[in-house]
Amino acid sequence: MRRLKKAPLAFLLPAVFAMGSAQALAEGIAPPSKEAKAIAQETIIVDGHIDVPYRVHRKWEDVSIATKGGDFDYPRAKKGGLNAPFMSIYVPASLDNSAESTAVAHQLIDLVEAMVYRSPDKFAIAKTVADVKEQFNKGLISLPMGMENGSPIQGSMENLKTFYERGIRYITLAHSLSNHIADSSYDLRRQWNGLSPFGKELIVEMNNLGIMVDISHVSDKAFYQAVEISKVPVIASHSSLRKYTPGFERNMNDEMVKKLGENDGVIMINFGSSFVSKETQDWRNNLTKQKNKLIEELGKDSPQVKAFDEKYRQENPYPYSTLSQVLDHIDHVVALIGIDHVGIGSDYDGVGDSLPIGLKDVSTYPNLVQGMLDRGYSRADIEKVLSGNFLRVWSEVEDYAANH
Repeated sequence: MRRLKKAPLAFLLPAVFAMGSAQALAEGIAPPSKEAKAIAQETIIVDGHIDVPYRVHRKWEDVSIATKGGDFDYPRAKKGGLNAPFMSIYVPASLDNSAESTAVAHQLIDLVEAMVYRSPDKFAIAKTVADVKEQFNKGLISLPMGMENGSPIQGSMENLKTFYERGIRYITLAHSLSNHIADSSYDLRRQWNGLSPFGKELIVEMNNLGIMVDISHVSDKAFYQAVEISKVPVIASHSSLRKYTPGFERNMNDEMVKKLGENDGVIMINFGSSFVSKETQDWRNNLTKQKNKLIEELGKDSPQVKAFDEKYRQENPYPYSTLSQVLDHIDHVVALIGIDHVGIGSDYDGVGDSLPIGLKDVSTYPNLVQGMLDRGYSRADIEKVLSGNFLRVWSEVEDYAANH
């Protein structure tokens, strides 16, 4: 396995100070080279999943200017070379089977449209691959949209068509709970044993309309059924590899990745530490185990339980994953199924304070590019990971819909 080259201390210090973490020094992250910065600026970068809409839905922030919080804003996106972040139209599973689910989805789309309306010199809605390319040439940041959780469809193909017309170009079939479409990887209840009868019909209609099928979050059986039904490649918009997080069904195992390759699809690597690192998974599982034990002993309303999370974090510092570990996930996909089937789906603004050292916000894509250069990837291969692979799938989905 290729490893990140170590840089001299003098070159490391600026990056360490910028990231505000002594851990970065130990990891050996140097500032990105001119070549890495050039690749990031000259290449379309598609990030498959960024949770800006729900972030500004909870508390409005003008992301067209620098913001104190969050992982995304216009200045940082421009610095990082990001020009086609998929805006996640995320609807909580708690709203499943309710009209509010559909209403919230429309509200979030309204917010993305408002971002464009307020700053047409910075942002533009993108509904096609051609839109992304044209807007890139104009220096605009495209805002294509994907729906995270198919709950807002509410069993209606008319709703599906309406969301397509509003710009939804992929749908993550389920989220943290089994819904009327598919079983969730997080939900022990497997009411459908994969996809529901409606879910199977939905995939056919998504193919016909030109909406990508996103299998992030679904159960393993739902994944295999979706791939079997879909006439076009599917995507995992923000998933990483179970090889590095054993037992974490939310990630994909090697057999699933191979099946995705046979389908000509793309897995877009999630940056969140718990998606990337077994150590972080173990840390989180131990926190839950100890907290549940304390709840059994003292009750959930006890002062000790309420103070537990903060105390645990103080005594057990959070083990952030690293840029190197994220690159390991990319390497492994390439080793399994080739360079044509991997992309990036950071989950920025969706995983809280759990992002890896070196990939803390949307300004840091050049670090990822540098890491790939250091591991021997060619510029052509890097461009495939940054957007080429995903745009190929999106184009195939568009072509199929145009002929059906």
